[in-house]
Amino acid sequence: MITRDGDKGKMLTRRAAMVAGGQLFLSSILLGRMYYLQVLESDRYKTLAEENRISTRLLAPPRGLIYDRFGKVIADNNQNFRALVISEQTEGNLNATLEALNKILPLTDGEIQRIRREVRRSRDFTPVTVRENLSWEEMAAIQLNAPDLPGIIIDEGLSRYYPCGEYAAHVSGYVGIVTEQEIAASGNPLWKLPGFRIGKSGIELQYNTELCGKEGAQRVEVNAVGRVIREIERDEGVAGKSLSLTIDERLQEIAYKRMKNESGSAVLLDIYTGEVLMMVSTPAFDPNAFNRGLTPEEWKSLANNDKKPLMNKALGGLYSPGSTFKMVVALAALEAGVIRPDTKIDCKGYTMMGNHRFHCWKSGGHGELNLKEALMHSCDIYFYEVARRTGIDKIAAMAKKFGFGSLTGINLPGEKAGLMPTRHWKEMVLGEQWLQGDTYNVGIGQGAILATPLQLAVMVAALANDGIKVKPTLIVPENRNPNIMRGEYLNISKNYLQLMRDGMFEVVNNPKGTAKSAKVDVNGKLIAGKTGTTQVKRISMKEREQGLKRQEDLPWEDRNHALFVTFGPTDNPRYALAVVIEHGGGGSTNAAPIARDIMRAALTLNPAGQSPAKPRKTIISSGGKQ
Repeated sequence: MITRDGDKGKMLTRRAAMVAGGQLFLSSILLGRMYYLQVLESDRYKTLAEENRISTRLLAPPRGLIYDRFGKVIADNNQNFRALVISEQTEGNLNATLEALNKILPLTDGEIQRIRREVRRSRDFTPVTVRENLSWEEMAAIQLNAPDLPGIIIDEGLSRYYPCGEYAAHVSGYVGIVTEQEIAASGNPLWKLPGFRIGKSGIELQYNTELCGKEGAQRVEVNAVGRVIREIERDEGVAGKSLSLTIDERLQEIAYKRMKNESGSAVLLDIYTGEVLMMVSTPAFDPNAFNRGLTPEEWKSLANNDKKPLMNKALGGLYSPGSTFKMVVALAALEAGVIRPDTKIDCKGYTMMGNHRFHCWKSGGHGELNLKEALMHSCDIYFYEVARRTGIDKIAAMAKKFGFGSLTGINLPGEKAGLMPTRHWKEMVLGEQWLQGDTYNVGIGQGAILATPLQLAVMVAALANDGIKVKPTLIVPENRNPNIMRGEYLNISKNYLQLMRDGMFEVVNNPKGTAKSAKVDVNGKLIAGKTGTTQVKRISMKEREQGLKRQEDLPWEDRNHALFVTFGPTDNPRYALAVVIEHGGGGSTNAAPIARDIMRAALTLNPAGQSPAKPRKTIISSGGKQ
């Protein structure tokens, strides 16, 4: 028994020694690791701890301003006071805070739903926008009732402001809050900032990157849950680039006020530089409304409006050019040699093609006319015959020289190319052969041909500029040299171009011209032009028998479009203008008087007056690239 017990004691002693040795070994490892971390690696882990304690946050830079050609502000940044809510400071009852706020700052159901949605998506300490652009009275009311509004704070920032309102809306465009889809598509972290806005249309969209600038950064100390304790460093970033536009704000306002009761558009170009001096589309919208946020009802009212106030019709509206296209047809015929300037054609009021009768707008006919007289009277029979002799291939080739069927390349989003129909187009798109009647229709600017008001302005600018077509632009070049003109030479006889200008002069200044009501005389400066009327719905024989004979008797949407193109001064051209009035009836009665008033303002204000009357050097591009 004694021996057995002695052996047992020895065994326990060995086990104790082994355990003690193991503990010593583990302790040595732990001590070594602690020494390694606290002494050898101390600098590294201090850095890591610092990084976990310091947070870097992006700051939105001020957006660049937009000016007109003379420095008038088109898009500005205003001081913006806004109400924010911090969920963790609402004492656990966000609804109670919003209900209390609603009594002094009425909130719509849509606003309340948005606030709740953003609060759910955000961390409790992240501010969420309640309302922007607070008035002094609203801020005072919030401050006065602050004890009853836990979690509500007032913040100061910048918001976009458009002093021109509606009359420059389609040029400037507007900014709006970034959507989740836009954030996902962009990947730009700056866009994730609460309430961050980007360009949604117009110049604001086209030059959004330049206008946004370069983001700044704020280094702050945060606690364990990420709440800011103090600001350590701040870099405001780089403000967005400001832009100078080619438009004249004065002409914008004049044109808009003249057209605001119509649905249509007008574009005024400097024929030597391509600078857009005025671009108006009506009806318009208030870009400031988008900045503050539209209600669903306001958005539906704009989006569902038959007159399309959100569309820039100057470059997105498509219309048959009507008789404004007759100069192109005439030039194609002259260049093809199928007529001469003195070629006469007899107008009896109609012409026959097989069993089909094509009418002139003047039912009694014009009698015998030469080309200049045909332009002055806008005789349809003359141009039916000229188109027949020329053929669609040569007409289409001439039209494409002037830019029909192609984008002008203007620096604005939303431009449409229009359509210049050809044999190939009809076969490929409609699966039909080209007919002689199609050529007749194109001969007077009807049928499938479609153009934008901007394309019509480019066309008349090239006519006035001796066949040099310039590319329209809305941005003043930084290194602009007014003595140099860049354009595409159309290679058309200057004598033929002069004949077109002479015919357009008679349209306005001859008592028998179709646009004698558009005559302008500003200190001896006159204008020339061409009317156009495009049929939207033909009045049937049955409707005529029922007494429906006048355009005014038709519903608005079935009435003809009214067009007028013009240039001036006639002795030394500088400005080209196109006006389109949707469903306005005749070009001579509706579009021409509006164009007259705009051209009178242009000749009086002379926005290009600081430049030479005509550039002394011309740089011709090849292939239409400018």
